[in-house]
Amino acid sequence: MRKIKYLSLAILYLFFGCKEKKQQNETADLIVTNAKVAVMDKNHTISQAIAIKNGKVAATGTNEAILHLKGDKTQLIDANGRTLIPGLNDSHLHLTRAGRFYNAELRWDGVTSLKEALKMLKEQAARTPSGQWVRVVGGWSPFQFKEKRFPTAAEINEATGDVPAYVLFLYSRAWFNKSALKQLKIDENTKAPEGSSYEKGPDGKLTGVLLAEPNPTILYAGIGALPALTEEQMVNSTKQFYRELNRYGITSGIDAGGGGHVFSKDYSAAKSLAENGEMPLRLSYYLFPQNKGKEFEEFQHWISNNKIGNNGEIHLEHGYELDGGGEFLTWSAGDFENFLAPQPFLKDRPSWRKDIKKVIRLHVDSGWPFRIHATYGETIANLLDVLEEVNKETNGKLAKERWLFDHAETVTAKELKRIKALHGGIAIQARMAYAGEYFVERYGASKAEYAPPVKLMLQMGIPVGAGTDGTRVASYNPWAALYWMISGKTVGGLQLSAADNLLTREEALYLYTSGSAWVSKEENVKGTLENGKYADFVILSEDYFTVPESKIKNLSAVLTVVGGTVVFADKEFIKLNPAIDKAIPDWSPINFYGGYQKK
Repeated sequence: MRKIKYLSLAILYLFFGCKEKKQQNETADLIVTNAKVAVMDKNHTISQAIAIKNGKVAATGTNEAILHLKGDKTQLIDANGRTLIPGLNDSHLHLTRAGRFYNAELRWDGVTSLKEALKMLKEQAARTPSGQWVRVVGGWSPFQFKEKRFPTAAEINEATGDVPAYVLFLYSRAWFNKSALKQLKIDENTKAPEGSSYEKGPDGKLTGVLLAEPNPTILYAGIGALPALTEEQMVNSTKQFYRELNRYGITSGIDAGGGGHVFSKDYSAAKSLAENGEMPLRLSYYLFPQNKGKEFEEFQHWISNNKIGNNGEIHLEHGYELDGGGEFLTWSAGDFENFLAPQPFLKDRPSWRKDIKKVIRLHVDSGWPFRIHATYGETIANLLDVLEEVNKETNGKLAKERWLFDHAETVTAKELKRIKALHGGIAIQARMAYAGEYFVERYGASKAEYAPPVKLMLQMGIPVGAGTDGTRVASYNPWAALYWMISGKTVGGLQLSAADNLLTREEALYLYTSGSAWVSKEENVKGTLENGKYADFVILSEDYFTVPESKIKNLSAVLTVVGGTVVFADKEFIKLNPAIDKAIPDWSPINFYGGYQKK
């Protein structure tokens, strides 16, 4: 009898234990109900609720259906009728470089008055300690100010006094105040880098204005002269910047390298977050050569010592990984986007063709994806000649790789057909939203109507990803970029795009989700909220699909989730907001103004 009793107990234990285990496997880790869930699949599905299991979407559907997946340990969030969309993915954002500097920078992004901007500059100068600078490094346009003009050198000097200051506008010009010129020992006899100059007034004295004509080396040098943050401060700065991106619904970003940003030395802060499991978004990166004339050797070294998607000891799949080479492959083939200066042409650089063909061939032979910075259609046409040669020489191998052009503001239908034939893609950014007025002044309003011709790209079936090119030539705020794609207007309100080149809200959102996922070859794991894809999503402050068009640029997240984990929360969800340390150093502008401004 005792043996039978024990056997019966064992059978009951196994039965109920298996049943409990099965129930746990079928229940969700997180459920969000009472939402307007835009799945962004091909059927344009809108659901009420979403269930998350093991960091991925388990199901979407009605509240009733999804609540059947609720278990004892399921976290339940009521969205209160708010709109829920896939997490935004910026396909061209300099987010490792931006993280390095964020805590040291005063952001004018979103400021609507020059008077307010100068007030912020003055306040920050007053709290900046000896040995440090006040710096405004991009993300703004003079046309966003109600005054519709640049600050003058005199205004900057008055605001900053004896504290050295550097103010950058795009990659076209910058201002050193008098204290900065003195500290750097720059005077009327100082020679500027080739393709740039120091502006002089009628009296022959320096005004403090640095001009890229169009080479931005002088501007890179200006940034390079600024005191660096410590390693601890850079890690904190990167955390602050990524939290700011989460605040606007960014859950993924593709880093396009950048001038003055050396791999792997300058990637240490982002790498540290990845190693410590603190990465609040998915980051993939391209490698950008720094040594002009030595690009092939740099890429040869990188390709020999790194693998695509691999980060050595960091095993964070689709969280921090190497994507390929670019956005510059060679400096000789770059066309700088300074619309305040004449268009540069590759024919003026005799070595460009040989230089870039060698690097492209290296990538193709090694199976490395790549992206190429190209602003103008003429540049793209020249580069396509090289790409077609490489494709022919490798028996079509190029067309089987993931490659793309960045920017492409004046690409034409003829070049688009050639890009499509080679199975290439395009990443567009909101640079025209910040420099459109100067583009119109130089090239005319009619050319600006299709700069870039994004609607035609989509009609032709070319893969297109969207982004900002933040943080220097544009703001990192994705909603300003989405507004530009939908309205065709600059941040100053100038209508640029023709009516037949405007995107619908769903088309624009697609480019910022699935479209951008194509750029990093991740379209099968993220970009929509279909079952099995990563649970990266955002609950919005207002309904993106119905809010008045002018309010799209003011949207933000009230809840941002990456892999099923809440990384940012606001409003009624504020209790879910993860703790974050104060920005360091104490005088950081982030502690007083935050990042993107709504002033």
